Amino acid sequence: MMTIDPDFLTSGGGISFLTGNCNGSFSYGYSSFKGKRASMEDFYETRVSDIDGQMVAFFGVFDGHGGPGAAEYLKLNLFNNLVHHPNFLKDTKSAIVETFKETDSNYLNREKGQHRDAGSTATTAVLLGDRLLVANVGDSRVVASRSGAAIPLSIDHKPNRSDERRRIEDAGGFIIWAGTWRVGGVLAVSRAFGDRLLKQFVVADPEIKEEVINDVEFLILASDGLWNVMSNEDAVAVVRDITEAETAARKLIEEAFARGSTDNITCIVVRFSS
Repeated sequence: MMTIDPDFLTSGGGISFLTGNCNGSFSYGYSSFKGKRASMEDFYETRVSDIDGQMVAFFGVFDGHGGPGAAEYLKLNLFNNLVHHPNFLKDTKSAIVETFKETDSNYLNREKGQHRDAGSTATTAVLLGDRLLVANVGDSRVVASRSGAAIPLSIDHKPNRSDERRRIEDAGGFIIWAGTWRVGGVLAVSRAFGDRLLKQFVVADPEIKEEVINDVEFLILASDGLWNVMSNEDAVAVVRDITEAETAARKLIEEAFARGSTDNITCIVVRFSS
């Protein structure tokens, strides 16, 4: 059994109380591990804030490629940009879409003239009272548990997904097999922040799913370092009997590494209680 040196594992957690129509609480924990990669390109964000008297929680996993720059930029800016959108509380879905596009544009403008072309996925969950809005760009993933059943709340943006292939080809691009399906033979995700040279085809438009959290036991947000070696059902089974969210996040990292994950691995667990 492969083991993880705790000195190379980042983890933590917290607890907050929901407001609005749900009279429960939630706890959250996170864990992040460089794994077998030479460098760490995963970033994450957990934030609980009061916005005009409304409790707002934000969780995000950002899996960088081509360097850590885009993922780190998202960690530092995406949530701040979102909560400062003038319609964040009134029309949250539209605010998320506009903020994702604006943040991508801001990052690309900052990178003009630089000899680098980093990109990043963004998998986020926003809690507003008992509303849950999951927004996804790329192949990190959010999975919920309801009565022990694994419910995917995002769908990976892979180049060979039929609708993604059609969108890319309609824009004048192509995908080919190069060890895996890749946009232009280069990138293994079909949506991402950054990726200036492929921006015509690799967009940062999020897919958004809204849920009511009343019957959700917990959420798992994780980079593909986890999902490459674990199914949704496997991940839910690991977490289900672990009451502490931070412990659950660490256990998922350890299990993914033991199963042979060779990528950076980052995971956030959000557990709800009535």
